[in-house]
Amino acid sequence: MVAAIFAGRRKLAVLFRDHEGPALTRLRVLPATLLATLLVCGPSFAATPVPATATEAARHPAARALPALFADEWERSLRDSPETASYQGDTRYDDRWTDFSPAAIAARAAADRAALQRLRGIDRAALAPADQLHHDSFEWLLRHAVERQPFREYLQPISHRGGVQTADVIAETMPFATAAHYRQWLARIAAMPRLIDQTIALMREGVAAGELPPRVLMNRVPAQIAAQIVDDPAKSPFYRPFTRIGPAIAAAERAALQAEAQALIRAQLVPAYRRLARHFETEYLPRTRATVAVSALPAGRAYYDFLARYYTSTPLGADEIHAIGLKEVARLRAAMEALKTETGFRGTLAEFFTFLRTDARFFHRSGPELLNAYRALAKRIDPELVKVFRLQPRLPYGVRPIPDNLAPDTTTAYYQAGAADGSRPGYYYVNLYKPETRPTWEMLPLSLHEAVPGHHFQFARGLELPDAPTFRRTAYFVAYAEGWGLYAEQLGHEMGLYDDPYDRFGQLTYEMWRAVRLVIDTGLHARGWTREQALAYFRDNAPKTEQDIVNEVDRYIDNPGQALAYKIGQLKILALRQRAQAALGPRFDLRDFNDAVLATGSVPLSALEAHVERWIAAQQRQ
Repeated sequence: MVAAIFAGRRKLAVLFRDHEGPALTRLRVLPATLLATLLVCGPSFAATPVPATATEAARHPAARALPALFADEWERSLRDSPETASYQGDTRYDDRWTDFSPAAIAARAAADRAALQRLRGIDRAALAPADQLHHDSFEWLLRHAVERQPFREYLQPISHRGGVQTADVIAETMPFATAAHYRQWLARIAAMPRLIDQTIALMREGVAAGELPPRVLMNRVPAQIAAQIVDDPAKSPFYRPFTRIGPAIAAAERAALQAEAQALIRAQLVPAYRRLARHFETEYLPRTRATVAVSALPAGRAYYDFLARYYTSTPLGADEIHAIGLKEVARLRAAMEALKTETGFRGTLAEFFTFLRTDARFFHRSGPELLNAYRALAKRIDPELVKVFRLQPRLPYGVRPIPDNLAPDTTTAYYQAGAADGSRPGYYYVNLYKPETRPTWEMLPLSLHEAVPGHHFQFARGLELPDAPTFRRTAYFVAYAEGWGLYAEQLGHEMGLYDDPYDRFGQLTYEMWRAVRLVIDTGLHARGWTREQALAYFRDNAPKTEQDIVNEVDRYIDNPGQALAYKIGQLKILALRQRAQAALGPRFDLRDFNDAVLATGSVPLSALEAHVERWIAAQQRQ
């Protein structure tokens, strides 16, 4: 899963792709160009004529119009979403937040519609093949951005996984190297009351429209807001950057910055959060809904069908996905039974699950000890990557703890991609909250997924795509990205890392986790399941701890359809690998196949399939 910057119910993941989890914060109502950067899914690629030569394509007006459109829309996305600019390493807008006034929301929607018209005015047939891929991806994005506008996702501006109550986490992406950087953060703090008031206005509009989140999730939010209401400004999460001012800033200026921050927090920020707390607890929370399915909302079933297609980038419907999930769960249960027997455990599978969840040997005793173990594991993985790849990305990555104010309500780990300009490395964030709920047998598959060769490889390799527009180098097609992450967990076998049977069981557990969610997500939102049914099904089929199971099921309730992408994407990559092995026989080299899958950057599954078919044909000609 990839980190997000501004969280809210099923909004667009900005930092992180809202991958496995968190959602530091998710922005709603983003321009379609931003979608291209973050939550892209697959276009349908038609067989249309291409120019006879590259020179002919370069001379055509379309060859100039397309990159001009991309550049304009990229700049619009950064202006309209300052948080995204910060994430990409562009500090020009680090002093402000996205405007969620009615006028700004309407203007962004109108700009998406205008951009779609502009794109459709470009002669696709006159473009070179690579530009046709860019054109098709962007057209799909814009078309679906317009299609989703009637669902008015912005009317649920707060999620239990993020929103204005966790907006401080954007500081994780900011440089804080000079006094000017700190003054930008001061400006952002000063602008928070306006953003909070806009959020309250959107919640009121959501109540009037019947667009309300489930109460079982919203019950978590008061404690998150309360964490922002501090008597001592130095204890505010927004103050954290001021505790780490480096020696490059003179002592007098350091003291002045700290004093100004404390004054802003005391006089403006805390009172604004008190307003939010009063509104949330007295007006909003009592009106939230008792149901959990998105289908209970106005146009909810149509919205879920849209999200299932959007996230998987396939035409699969809820019933088909549910059936795939049931089949995968049955297959993985059989594999778990066999591996349980291999360990020598004599009880039932359910009893083995209990053993894995509770035996002290599988848990670290403290957060720092757990963090050190994750960092050591990353060092163990790194030298084995040459067994399954020829190419490795240049951008480095590090391992960090998830911020304390987010950890209780988010998932086990997530990845934050590096800045597009290379100024910030990628980071693998791990959850240290309640280490007694973080079993050691899950650490290896989790690290392979979130760090290397999973998300860090795909995003860092994407930044190295030659001659690609920025939106393509930073794209996040969920089924491709999360399918690759799940596929990467299995590469630990070829890398010789799964030498412990409990680690191997961890890999099966993590694959089962993604199979279970196909059943649960569709069960909740399309088949009338209750939250209790979903929790029970998860417990019966995977040994993840209760903390994780509850957070996961609540995530599926909060963000319908997104969790479907992982298994669907992984199954497609595995099918393509089997196709390549059958076609190439002894000439098949796993390193070359893996490099080929990453060579396109993040793309729709249909585009990936076409690319692998061309790669197989090229290998056969050699």
